Amino acid sequence: MNKFKSLSDSSTSESEEDYGKRKTNPSYESWSGLKRTHSTDEEESHADLFVKMANAGTANFKSPNKYSERRFSTDDTEDEISEPTSKKSKGDFKNPAKYIERELLTDQTDSDSEEKSGSTKPVVDNMPSMDILNGSYGVGMKMMARMGYKTGKGLGKNEQGRVNIVEASKQRGRRGLGLTIAGLEPSDIVWDASQEKISIKEEVCWMPDLDLKSLKLSQLCKWMAEGKKIETIAGETEFCDPDILKKVIAYKSVFDNLEPEEMRKARTRSNPFETIRGGIFLNRAAMKMANIDAMFDFMFTDPKDVYGKSTVGENELLYFADVCAGPGGFSEYVLWRKKWECKGFGFTLKGQNDFKLEDFFAGPPETFEPYYGEDGDGDIYSPRNLKSFQKFVRSNTEGKGVHFMMADGGFSVEGRENEQEILSKRLYLCQFLCALLILRKGGHFVCKLFDLFTAFSVGLVYLMCMAFEKICIFKPNTSRPANSERYIICKWLKEDIKDIADYMFEVNEKLGKYSSTTSDADIVEVVPLEVLKENEEFYDYIVTSNDKLGTNQIIHLDKIRVFAQNTNLHEEKQSDIRKECLALWKVPDKARSAPPRCEPGIAYKQLMQGENLSYINNSPGPLTPNLLKKLDRIFDYHCVVCGETKIPPSLFIGLGKSNIYQYDPNSSKWLKLELVLELPANTLFYGELIQELKGESRAQRRISALHIIDAIFLGGNDVRNFHFLKKNAVV
Repeated sequence: MNKFKSLSDSSTSESEEDYGKRKTNPSYESWSGLKRTHSTDEEESHADLFVKMANAGTANFKSPNKYSERRFSTDDTEDEISEPTSKKSKGDFKNPAKYIERELLTDQTDSDSEEKSGSTKPVVDNMPSMDILNGSYGVGMKMMARMGYKTGKGLGKNEQGRVNIVEASKQRGRRGLGLTIAGLEPSDIVWDASQEKISIKEEVCWMPDLDLKSLKLSQLCKWMAEGKKIETIAGETEFCDPDILKKVIAYKSVFDNLEPEEMRKARTRSNPFETIRGGIFLNRAAMKMANIDAMFDFMFTDPKDVYGKSTVGENELLYFADVCAGPGGFSEYVLWRKKWECKGFGFTLKGQNDFKLEDFFAGPPETFEPYYGEDGDGDIYSPRNLKSFQKFVRSNTEGKGVHFMMADGGFSVEGRENEQEILSKRLYLCQFLCALLILRKGGHFVCKLFDLFTAFSVGLVYLMCMAFEKICIFKPNTSRPANSERYIICKWLKEDIKDIADYMFEVNEKLGKYSSTTSDADIVEVVPLEVLKENEEFYDYIVTSNDKLGTNQIIHLDKIRVFAQNTNLHEEKQSDIRKECLALWKVPDKARSAPPRCEPGIAYKQLMQGENLSYINNSPGPLTPNLLKKLDRIFDYHCVVCGETKIPPSLFIGLGKSNIYQYDPNSSKWLKLELVLELPANTLFYGELIQELKGESRAQRRISALHIIDAIFLGGNDVRNFHFLKKNAVV
């Protein structure tokens, strides 16, 4: 290669004379190289360039940092740009590239002046729309014109260049480049809001009174039918419109290849009720229970009988059970609504899905007691666990049972969503059975279900119609509209239901045997299909419910599809809907927060508003005839039997769970009570620590006990003005 070959676009070569001058004179090298490298105008002479450089002065050459910016500027006038201070080169010379730039811009300005005066035509006759929008043809467009650009044509010898604008990237997540999912291709599609009906207050539709007669166990056992295990619900069309079922399955299948994160985002943006979430509670399940309770006139937290009278007696606790419901959102709602005036029994699987009582921020967890059955694992499928849970609940409710039971069982069916009902059949059965075992007469029951397409599931609903006075299939707004979730609401348990419970026990034991083998056999019916269809009111109710919920599910599955295709869509009503719903359900619109920790002295002052503790120093005196003479009105006084203790009675304050303190009048301090005991927060009473004897003969032993003499605050409720007898009854 010729070592005198120029590096510029020009094909001229460097002469030997110039080469010699450049080797002996660095200044000549800079000027000569610049002349060859940056010259793009064939008409520009060396002399003109040399004159410009000479007039500028060698000390005023500046860095070419802004050359590229100015060269492609769309502004026809040159802006003043302050150059950053840079280190000078040898001889105070600076790169003269900017003067080449000035030359080009001068030519440009001259050209613009000629255009304004009308002496020359525009470089391009038909400017493209994007330049019209810019409001100026600009330098860039003129450069394109010099390269042969024409509106609507591509660059290149054969005009083969790209004409349309390069589209913005529609890459989603970690999806492979160029991958498109059928039915979910990125699009500017919009959602037709007229397809969906949004109602803040849901419609409650009770099943007509069927007046079903109770049957003996022997008769019920004849209803049980065995058959081949059902693998898919695609053919289960006895209780729904076949077209609706087909569409539900098809719309669900569209999302099989969609990334979970994309699905979640589209669902979050499309669901009008999504931002309600858990509110002040542990999770969304708690808010579902608040939603259901409110829509059914608070029949769970304020249960009434057929005549409208409360089923909770005076000075009686509201008893409830929470089954298959870890971490306990349902219970937290009830405890928040009723505070310490209720008692809950929990039954769920032990382990990671256990009750998380430490996270019950809204309600007091002290009145909730988990139980895990005889096997100690909380497995509701186990007959032994069911029987032991029944015994546990009955023994703690004076043999009556709970006022209501909640069940929210479910498990992951990822990849098998269309088979969820089939996989959950035994869970349905055992939750229904548990309710019949522990509810008192007139009690209520709410349980989560999914699809109700198979004869087995519908048969279970029929059995519940035999056991309860009223039945309703209900989907709350807090249940996402695109899923198959729904709830069965059972009102007023009938009296004679033992045979139905025993029948369910039989079915559960047989299902247990089938699950332990690889046999294709299964229990396919608990009530014959012809019996289900003979009762037209029951059959029509189930079909209507399935079709209505299925149609609504199709609409919202399609809505998620649209929102997945167009990521710019967002349901604008979410904020307003949230406020309206919470107001209707009587739940505060606040963020969830942990209860504040407080010192016992400060807590006492907040409760008593600074009342003096000096009267605590007075120890109770013995009851003597002389003391009786001082009592003018004996009905104004009540006597309490106190234990003989070394430590006199004192004030006790509960700050939640085991944070209990006793006031020491000698040191005027609150001392932590070292006793296995839990009290709701903001509980204050006057009492004494005593020793009790438990057991008989050699098995007798002493145990520590806390004797309440007089209550002041119970769980934040001021009971100071209650009659003493009523106060004791409340305690």
